[in-house]
Amino acid sequence: MIITKADRRVIYENLFKEGVLVAKKDFNAPKHAELDVKNLHVIKACQSLTSMGYLTTQFSWQYYYYVLTPEGIDYLREYLHLPAEIVPATFKKAVRAPRPGQASRPEGAYRAPRQGGDDGYRRRDDKKEGAGEDFRPRFSGVGRGGPRPAEA
Repeated sequence: MIITKADRRVIYENLFKEGVLVAKKDFNAPKHAELDVKNLHVIKACQSLTSMGYLTTQFSWQYYYYVLTPEGIDYLREYLHLPAEIVPATFKKAVRAPRPGQASRPEGAYRAPRQGGDDGYRRRDDKKEGAGEDFRPRFSGVGRGGPRPAEA
């Protein structure tokens, strides 16, 4: 399929920036949900990248889910003329802020085990285990089919 260079560039830039792309399986849609490109062009460009091994494709509930492979990152970086420092959003590490009141410890620092051990974990000492003294189970004679007929 012939896709203009401008449309291909828009698709590749978005794919490289996010690292993933989602496209609905609607070949007649005039536009992609996120991009200003025909949906068919997005699907066919990603299909081409998948056949070259630059994307992995997952299809579920009438949606195509495309994910860049490491080879795909190298290919798109070369195609878009980007430096090696720029990476897709899916490859960036998310930095979590420490919770208020929590002291931060250096990476890889030893954390001492909790005091008290495992014995008292979620166990109440005042609660007795097992059935009480007055518990007397008895068989009532009624099973699945009702009472048994008397044997003669």
